[in-house]
Amino acid sequence: MSITEMACQVKDASIKLAAADSKLKNEALAHIARSLIDRKDEILKANAMDLKRSEEENLAAPLLKRLKFDDAKIADVVDGINSLIGLKDPVGKTLLSTELDEGLELYKVTCPIGVIGVIFESRPDALVQISTLCLKSGNGVLLKGGSEARETNRILADIISKATEEAGIPANWIKLLETRADVDEMLKLDQYIDLVIPRGSNEFVRYIMDNSRIPVMGHADGICHCYVDEDADVDMAVRIAVDSKTQYVAVCNATETLLVHKNIAPKVLPELKSILDEKGVELLGCEKTQKIISVAPATEQDWKTEYLDYKLSIKIVEDLDEAIDHINTYGSRHTDSIITKSQDKASRFMSLVDSGNVFWNCSTRFSDGFRYGFGAEVGISTSKIHARGPVGLDGLLIYKYKLIGNGHIVDDYAKRKKTFKHNNLSKDFPM
Repeated sequence: MSITEMACQVKDASIKLAAADSKLKNEALAHIARSLIDRKDEILKANAMDLKRSEEENLAAPLLKRLKFDDAKIADVVDGINSLIGLKDPVGKTLLSTELDEGLELYKVTCPIGVIGVIFESRPDALVQISTLCLKSGNGVLLKGGSEARETNRILADIISKATEEAGIPANWIKLLETRADVDEMLKLDQYIDLVIPRGSNEFVRYIMDNSRIPVMGHADGICHCYVDEDADVDMAVRIAVDSKTQYVAVCNATETLLVHKNIAPKVLPELKSILDEKGVELLGCEKTQKIISVAPATEQDWKTEYLDYKLSIKIVEDLDEAIDHINTYGSRHTDSIITKSQDKASRFMSLVDSGNVFWNCSTRFSDGFRYGFGAEVGISTSKIHARGPVGLDGLLIYKYKLIGNGHIVDDYAKRKKTFKHNNLSKDFPM
């Protein structure tokens, strides 16, 4: 079957899926969760094949860690699905209601985007998270995972497709792509696909944008920062910095650059280095940092680099304004955190740092759809469009205007036989 035929099938299914009620979608999600557990042995076998092949191909250790899909990961995605079931259905929510005139009522109501193409990295759990979010929000989906996870993705897509069809969801709402040629073909299908979400490097996201007329919601590099202000609690600063860097290094919300105020650097850096040395983190620093602790020199390129590894660059700054300027210059508008006792400084930081997620006194690792209570996420948007930050259910919706009349015609208003009232109704769409 050609990619065009697949996209056409998903488009047809998405129209029917858009009208599915909450009960049906939640039953389908529950059936997916049960099927993942029932067919666990098949998943583990497929994943073992992917891991063996990738190890033979010398895939980098952080990427191998992302690729692994074991019992714990299966339990995590099942928990995510159960959390998603507990969320309110976002489709059909009234955002605005206005009485234009007597008997003429306008409603702004949420609806699915339609068909979404998602291109993601080696994490097989992303396939489950993305597809279940699309199902709950009533969207059809075309998925392209990393080739290193080929076998795992195949079995997961098969499980999800069969489970939802058995539950009564329209067939063909989900399809799996496998090659780069498939992606290139998909990018031409703007008549079938409504949104593309690429997850990868800046270069990759830019390639997608430059080679398609389909709208793109991009999340590229995760160059995240922690800034330790002079008013920070030292123990808190060290604890947050360590978690932000090492809790899980191969993810986009891990901190890659630590900024430290010059007045607190002599207190924070030695303690931080001691802990990070034990965890095997390679440290690089500016000239001022090198005068306080023994680290390799950081280059201009380091401030622009997403390591996804046990590596951290450190820069000492003069003040809050320099920290903000550095983040807005080198960051990827993903997630940035300030550690300080000063609410005024935190407020200034959170107002002026141009990122989708800005934190005060907490780890950058909290930037996540599941942790935000979104059920999961299809990715993190660093764009300034309808969705920013972790993109959960709400980010997979658009809206339509629904107008209910009773024989109303514009000519009556053009000839001033009638006039508009524009009264706020404050009520839900009645159908």
